[in-house]
Amino acid sequence: MFIGRKAELEFLESRYRRKGGQLIVIYGRRRIGKTELIHEFCRYKKHVFYACRECTDTEQLAAFSNKMLKNIVLSNYIQAFQDWERGFSSILEQPGSGKKLLVIDEFPHMVHGNKSIPSILQNLWDSKLKNENIMIILCGSAMSFIEKEVLAEKNPLYGRATGILKVNEMSFSDAAAFFPGYPLESKVLAYSILGGVPHYLKQFDDSLSVDDNITENILTRGSILYSEVEFMMRQELRETSVYNSIIAAIAMGNTKLNDIYQKTLIERAKISVYIKNLMDLNIVEREFSVDTAIKSSANVQRGLYNIKDNYFKFWYRFVYPYISELEIGDVEGVFTHSVKPYLNEFTSKPFENICIQYMRNLNIQGKLPRRFKKIGRWWYKDQEIDIVAFDDKGIYILGECKWTNEKIGLNEFSLLKSKASFLRGKEYYYYMFSKSGFTHSLKALAKEEPNVRLVDLRNLVPVPF
Repeated sequence: MFIGRKAELEFLESRYRRKGGQLIVIYGRRRIGKTELIHEFCRYKKHVFYACRECTDTEQLAAFSNKMLKNIVLSNYIQAFQDWERGFSSILEQPGSGKKLLVIDEFPHMVHGNKSIPSILQNLWDSKLKNENIMIILCGSAMSFIEKEVLAEKNPLYGRATGILKVNEMSFSDAAAFFPGYPLESKVLAYSILGGVPHYLKQFDDSLSVDDNITENILTRGSILYSEVEFMMRQELRETSVYNSIIAAIAMGNTKLNDIYQKTLIERAKISVYIKNLMDLNIVEREFSVDTAIKSSANVQRGLYNIKDNYFKFWYRFVYPYISELEIGDVEGVFTHSVKPYLNEFTSKPFENICIQYMRNLNIQGKLPRRFKKIGRWWYKDQEIDIVAFDDKGIYILGECKWTNEKIGLNEFSLLKSKASFLRGKEYYYYMFSKSGFTHSLKALAKEEPNVRLVDLRNLVPVPF
């Protein structure tokens, strides 16, 4: 069953309905679900889907020709096209009266075999294809290649794409639908561990507890998720030992550039380059306080570096340090002593992100007290607020997120309220998010004070699925 990606499918459908030629570029990191998205879009449409291989140009053209010739009359006379121009042009000869649809998956493999392919496609697009009733989708996982060699200025295909879709991780709302059998708390835990990558989400079995899934599907040698991170790192990067050191340092709480340097002792001149490569892969992100000016965010020394991918964060926190023990089969020991006691603490930061997603969705839907300019985390020196939303008129929302086994009460609310003085606003609203609910006294206060909102898991987890 295909889950989520409603906005992406609507985008593709809107381009498909447009007149004239459509050249769509779809890209995103491995495992993110690009191919599944395209298959779902193409399901009830006549189309040709070609998955590029890592092979010579001659072999690629022969395989592409075989795919394109299957349904056209020309196949009675030739077995393969003489060149790529003729091969790409054959989309016009595909049967049917509607829009001709061609998907080229892992397009970078095709270009690696023949550097002139972007130029060939550009010339053909400009002279013929852009005015025809066709849709060509170029898809790739090599994100830096797509951005630098296909979409960037001075490259042949620059400006030709009629649509560019970067496929990102699923939101919590969509990811939760992978676990219909889980109670609310387990949905949050599963997302906190796996993030929004469909391939990872599919590895958990919601007939098992989260604890059992961790031991069987992450910590056990031979399971997909046990070796997934190492596999992806080797696929995407050289010097994996250096990248491992950087990610492991961040996973242990070293989020400032100088702290990462002190922990890893990698040359200062190089460490920023390594981190940028991890950011390009959507593994690491640089986060700024929600009220940081754009000019300040350009300073490489500012901001906090976090592991963006939840599963990478989990793996480097709970698997990477214990590889030796796990390799000899000490799964229960690692889980009991090194994972289980810290799971709630680990989940607290992903839970904050879930709450921020929730607030942003309410903002889009017009369900907050007013439309807010920005929503995110705020900090200044030793002060921090989990969620801050603000507009240009001095109106703020302050949010507190608690993933603990205790109910939130008046003390937590009073502490949050006291932080309003750091923002110097004119009007404040307070949102309290809790895993375990709220005390009677805080509920009574929220009934009397319209600017206080209480949000529990029943609000955060969408139902039905």
